[in-house]
Amino acid sequence: MTGAEIAITVAVIAVGTVLTRFLSFWIFPGDRKAPPFVEYLGKALPPAVFAMLVVYCLKNVNILQGSHGIPELIAIIIVVLLHLKWRQMLLSIGAGTVCYMLLVQFVFV
Repeated sequence: MTGAEIAITVAVIAVGTVLTRFLSFWIFPGDRKAPPFVEYLGKALPPAVFAMLVVYCLKNVNILQGSHGIPELIAIIIVVLLHLKWRQMLLSIGAGTVCYMLLVQFVFV
């Protein structure tokens, strides 16, 4: 890619990102109530994304080889316990990820 092509690509990506971030605020300003379907999506999508993330992370785990899925199981237990205690998805996912990475790098080598 030439420099101009790179600049155009970055500009298009930046405009697309800004539009997707601010479009919801333009369509549903603070004084206007969102439709029930949008409110439903706001409640249903976070757990669905969380479940999809779990399935994606566990799709290649083989309990018959290597560490037998023990690091994954420990990380899942940490995520569940943290989420049950504090109900903060970012904390749960972040701590589970850090725990898993430490386990596979230093414990289950």
